Amino acid sequence: MFKNQPKGLFALALANTGERFGYYTMLAIFALFMQAKFGWDEAAAGQVYAIFLAAVYFMPLVGGMLADRIGYGKCVTVGIAVMFLGYLAMALPTGADLAGKLTMFGGLALIATGTGLFKGNLQVLVGNLYDDSKYAAKRDSAFSLFYMAINIGAMFAPAMAKYVTNWKLSQSGFTYDAANFDPAYLEALSGAYGLCFGVACISLILSVAIYFGTRNWWKHADVNAKQAKQGAAAESVVELTPKQTKDRMVALLLVFAVVIFFWMAFHQNGSALTFFAKKYTVGSVAGPMRICFNIWSLALIAASIYTLFGIFQNDSTKGKCISAVATCALWGGAYALYAGMPDPMAIQPSDFQQFNPFFVVALTPISIALFGALANKGKEPSAPKKIALGMLVAALGFVVITLGSFGLMSPSELGESGTQNILSPSWLIGTYLTLTFAELLLSPMGISFVSKVAPPKYKGLMMGGWFGATAIGNYLSSIPSMLWNKIPLMANWGILIALCLVSAIIMFALLKKIEAATK
Repeated sequence: MFKNQPKGLFALALANTGERFGYYTMLAIFALFMQAKFGWDEAAAGQVYAIFLAAVYFMPLVGGMLADRIGYGKCVTVGIAVMFLGYLAMALPTGADLAGKLTMFGGLALIATGTGLFKGNLQVLVGNLYDDSKYAAKRDSAFSLFYMAINIGAMFAPAMAKYVTNWKLSQSGFTYDAANFDPAYLEALSGAYGLCFGVACISLILSVAIYFGTRNWWKHADVNAKQAKQGAAAESVVELTPKQTKDRMVALLLVFAVVIFFWMAFHQNGSALTFFAKKYTVGSVAGPMRICFNIWSLALIAASIYTLFGIFQNDSTKGKCISAVATCALWGGAYALYAGMPDPMAIQPSDFQQFNPFFVVALTPISIALFGALANKGKEPSAPKKIALGMLVAALGFVVITLGSFGLMSPSELGESGTQNILSPSWLIGTYLTLTFAELLLSPMGISFVSKVAPPKYKGLMMGGWFGATAIGNYLSSIPSMLWNKIPLMANWGILIALCLVSAIIMFALLKKIEAATK
């Protein structure tokens, strides 16, 4: 899994891990922050959340076009600085007045712009490492590992948001209570959420240290098409005919159009699914379920999957024994943490956002092993086929939450401050697990596909195009929030199921055209 990968992969992945930790710490509480500070309802908070996500994923299109001209590394560096200023603005203690809103929107604009310069171009650097024929066959597994590293940061982020929130509330004499609408409590809560944006500033500093401290590992990949033609790597630059360039770009655009609807459905985690956790899911857990809500237990369990694979993948008996001992130690540590947890234990809506990244980290080695085995037999599905399968699995994810929603009151029946906290957390956990299966089929494979297929002189643009499609999907993710208080729960989920199914059908219909154009 990790063998024979270039060192640059691990350097760039770790740099992105720090940045994503800060981003997802913010995202875990962003919608809740707007509700607490400004008193906005689900529709208003969901709309701003969706617009911000759309901007975050649209700006890589601009950043990619710029990087194709001036260089990927330069854009990444400027992007980190701009993001830092954005998170700093979000962390400022402002009031709920116009000045507070302008400061928030200004901070969001800076974060989106900085992310646009950073995110896509960092992934182009990763892809460039695999233009070397020595590593070309490992491109898909590399992006799976890269994606896993991103999610390590995302996995710990909700726990950090919860810790900072609870610590700050305790300083004001409060404990978290989703049903408390006292103005003094909401002021303290919004201030606690504001501190979470400061965490993002600190994590960016760590990313900067890793990025520049390991530059020698990846600087040979920091070349655009023009620089590659002029440099030592000129012989490896693939020259495409105008028709090949057009065919590849058309194929990529078709893929982009289809994945819009995946991201529309998937990014309900910070809006509709968070509102569902707040309104309908029980506020405490007891018994074995508690282990799911201790991030350190989850981290040890995820790590044990890698050591478990090490038992089978190590060539030496000594290596196998070390992996076996490490696996047992990790399981023992996870159980010890579980045994020390209170029973029952209170949980918060933001806690559920740790499950998707946990499942990504835990399932990545299984995904790599599965597709590696299929590749050895010549049966591995193409990247476009994996994307189509991912859409089908995403539909199944919303079938899970739909089944859990049977018999529940609609949000409009509950009212603005009402709750029906009766549903087991297992429904949301099951939904996140299924959506993660879909994500692993679609997202890292899609990024790998773009890095491989994009014409050399348009790499930044096409990677930006992938994120541009994500941006449109993220904006459309506001639709369930806007419908939240207007239609039954199951109708909301039904819309997402239908969109995923239709997108899967379209993708399967386009497979031959896309695969032929990208050979």
